[in-house]
Amino acid sequence: MLPSRATAVHLSTRYGPPLFLATVTAGFLSSPSSPCTFLRPTLLDAPQAVWSLAGHDQRRKASSSTDGARNDTNEGDSGSGDQAPPPQTRVVRPEGENDTKVEESNVSAWQAITRKISEAPKSVSSLGDSIVDYVVPDWAKMLPSFVRKLQNELSMAPGSLAEEIWYEANDPQIHPEIIWDASVRVSNELCAEEKRFLEKRAKVTKRALARYLDIPEDKIHPDDVPVIALCGSGGGLRALVAGTASYLSAHEEGLFDCVTYTAGVSGSCWLQTLYYSNITGRSHSRLIRHLKNRLGVHIAYPPDALELIASAPTNKYLLSGPVEKAKGTPDAEFGIVDIYGVLLAARLLVPKGELSVDEYDFKLSHQRRYTDDGSQPLPIYTAVRHEIPLAEQAGTTDRIAAEAKARREAWFQWFEFTPYEFWCEELQAGIPTWAVGRTFENGRTVWRNNGLALPELRVPMLMGIWGSAFCATLSHYYKEIRPAVMSVAGFTGLDAMISERDEDLVKVHPIDPAAIPNFALGMRDFLPASSPESIHQVKNFQLMDAGMSNNLPIYPLLHPGRNVDIMIAFDASSDVRTDNWLKVTAGYARQRGIKGWPVGAGWPPEDETVEQLQHDLDEAQAQTEAQAQEKMQEAKDQDKPKQKGGKSKDLGFCNVWVGTSEERTNDGEAPSSKQAEEDWDVMRPDAGFTVIYFPFLSNPKVPGIDPKTSDFMSTWNFVYTPEQVDSVVDLARANFQEGAERTKRTVRAVYERKKKMREEREAEERERRRRWKLREGRTGERRVGRDDHGDHFS
Repeated sequence: MLPSRATAVHLSTRYGPPLFLATVTAGFLSSPSSPCTFLRPTLLDAPQAVWSLAGHDQRRKASSSTDGARNDTNEGDSGSGDQAPPPQTRVVRPEGENDTKVEESNVSAWQAITRKISEAPKSVSSLGDSIVDYVVPDWAKMLPSFVRKLQNELSMAPGSLAEEIWYEANDPQIHPEIIWDASVRVSNELCAEEKRFLEKRAKVTKRALARYLDIPEDKIHPDDVPVIALCGSGGGLRALVAGTASYLSAHEEGLFDCVTYTAGVSGSCWLQTLYYSNITGRSHSRLIRHLKNRLGVHIAYPPDALELIASAPTNKYLLSGPVEKAKGTPDAEFGIVDIYGVLLAARLLVPKGELSVDEYDFKLSHQRRYTDDGSQPLPIYTAVRHEIPLAEQAGTTDRIAAEAKARREAWFQWFEFTPYEFWCEELQAGIPTWAVGRTFENGRTVWRNNGLALPELRVPMLMGIWGSAFCATLSHYYKEIRPAVMSVAGFTGLDAMISERDEDLVKVHPIDPAAIPNFALGMRDFLPASSPESIHQVKNFQLMDAGMSNNLPIYPLLHPGRNVDIMIAFDASSDVRTDNWLKVTAGYARQRGIKGWPVGAGWPPEDETVEQLQHDLDEAQAQTEAQAQEKMQEAKDQDKPKQKGGKSKDLGFCNVWVGTSEERTNDGEAPSSKQAEEDWDVMRPDAGFTVIYFPFLSNPKVPGIDPKTSDFMSTWNFVYTPEQVDSVVDLARANFQEGAERTKRTVRAVYERKKKMREEREAEERERRRRWKLREGRTGERRVGRDDHGDHFS
C-alpha cells in the first residue's frame, strides 16, 4: 500500500536526490564493462585484481632511487625538487600527426567513458511509473538529456571543448606546475610554507587581539597571544549558510581577525572555498548575498546546469577537471562524485553575472595568495578514507572469519588539504597541493611520456569529495531517513531488523567515493609501521566526506605543531545532541596520546543523574592542586541549585570546556568534564585545550525556524530561497550573540593565563641566572675580587 500523497511529496522532496542518484545512475552505468565502477557495493580500498601495480611497468619510472627519495622526502620546503623533468613535448598534436602510446591508452579509456554516457537510457520509465511519480523529483526526470549534452561537450573531436582543454593542460605557460617536480614529504612536522605563514599571521593576530580585548598593542607580548581556530561542521547547505552567518558575526565582533586557522567538513569546506574566491572578496556579507542569488535553483536542475556547462566562459572552467582526470590518468575512475562536483561548482563557484568567473578560483593552491602574507587565516579542508584491512587477513584460512575480523577493525583515515599541502596524519606524509592529481612512485613524480605532469586537480572535483555525503555507508543512509521510515505504520519491524545488521551496513558503500592517485606507492620503508597493507597496493586513495568519521574538523587542529589554544566550534549537524561529535574526539585524543583535550566535553547523556555527574567530577578533580580543588568545589556547590529534576544540565547556545595537561593515572572510563563557568577554570596552570561550542539550536528570538523540524534544512536539500537563507542567517547570528560576551571573556582568560605563565618562566630564569652568578662569584658585570686593591690574598 502506497503512502498518502502528502507524505510521498514530503519524502521525495527531502530524500529524492540521494535515492534517485543512487538508483537511476546504477541503471545507466551498471554493466560489467563500464569503467565507471562507482556503483558497486564496495569494501573500500581492499586489494583487488583490477588495482594491480602492473600498470606502472608501462609508465616512466621516477628518475631518483629510493635512497634519493629518503633525502628529498624530509626536506622542509615542499616546493620544486632537484629532479630535472624529462624533455617535454605537446601531447595534443595538430591533426594528422601520430600521438604517443600513453595517449592512445588514455584515449581508449576516455572513449569508453564517453561511450557509456552516450548509451544512457532516454528516460526513467523503466523504474515504473508509480515509483517515478512518488520518488523521483521533476528535475531528475530530465537527467538523461543532461547526460547526452555532457557527452557532446566532452567529445574529443577537433575543435571541441574537450580537445581545447586537453591541449591547454599540456601548456606550461597556462599550468606552470606541470613542469615542476614534486616529492613526498615524510614528516610529522608542519611543512615549511605553513611555518612561514604562522610567523606572519602571529603579527596580524597580535594587532587584532589588542583591538578585540581593548589592550594597547605595545603591552601584548607575542608569546601571550592565543592560537585560535574556528571549526565549521558538515551539514550541506545548512552548514554553509549557518556557518557563513556565524563567521560574519565573529568578524563583526573583531574575533575573526584573531583566528589563525579555519577548518571545515562538507558544507563548511564549501564555505571556505567561496570565502577565498574572487566572488566574495574575503567578505562574509558578500558571501551571503552570493548564496541568496545562487541557491534558489537545484544544483542538478538541467536547464541552468546545461547553460553553464555549454556556454563560454564557464564551460571550460567547470569541465577542465573531469577532462584532465579522465584523459590524463591511466585507468581513471570517473564517477558520480566527479559529476556532483561539477554541478556544485556550477551553482556555487559561478557568480550571478556568470561572465565574471575567475580561473584563479579553480585551483586550491591559488588560495595561498591570501595567506602567504598572513593577512587571512589558513583554511584546512578535510576528507577521509575508509580502511577495511582485508589484506592483513590474507593468510587466514577461514575467509568468512577473516572478513568479519577485518570489518570489526575498520577505521577512517583523515586527510587534510591546505593551499600548501595534501597530507595524511596517519601516514605522516604529504605532497604539495599543486601536485595533487599526478602519479607518484618511490616518493617522486612519475612523468608522463611527454615529460609533463598533469595540472593540479581542480576545485570542483575537490568540492565533490569534501561534500560527498551520499558516499556514506548504508548505515549512515538509514540513520538519515529513519525518522521518516518510523513515521510510516508497519515499518517498526523493518527498523528492528536493520538495526540488528548495523555492524554490516556500516562497512558497505553503495556509491564509490572519488579517487585521487596514491602518493605512497613504493614507500613501504619510509612510512610508519602501522600503515595498513592496502596503502602499498592500491593505485588510488578513495576519499569521501569527513563527516562519515566526525562532523567537526577537530582532528587536524590537534596536530602538535599547530599549538592551538582555543577551538571555537559551530556545529550545524543534523542532530547535534545525538551525534555528540565533541565526545567522539576524546577517543581520538586518547588513542593518539594527545594531552589537554577536555574529556567528556559534549552533550551529557540523557540518563546521567546529578549524583553520577557529581561522582565523576570528584574523580576528575582529585589530581588538581589544592587551591584549584577548593575553588572547583565552591563552583559545584553553586551549580547544584541549577540542576533540578535529578537530571544533568542541558547545553546552551555557548558552552565552554577546558582540558587538563596532566597525565591521567586511572585507566578506567574517563569522567565527564564540567563546563567552565568562571574565568579561573580557564586560567588554571594545568589547563589544556579550551573548547567553545556553539550548537545550532532553535532560538525564541527567531521564531518560525527550527533546525530539527524545518524541512528545508535537511542535509539532502539543495534549494534555499532568499527568505530561507535570511532565516538561517538570522538564527545563526542570534545564537552567536547569546555567547559573544562569554567568548570574549574566555579568550581574555586564556591570554591572561599565557601571560602569567610566561612571566613566571621569565622570573624563574632570572632567579636561575642570579644564583649562577652568585656561585661563580660574579656581581654586576665583573667577577668578585677582580681589579680590587690589596694583597694577593684579596
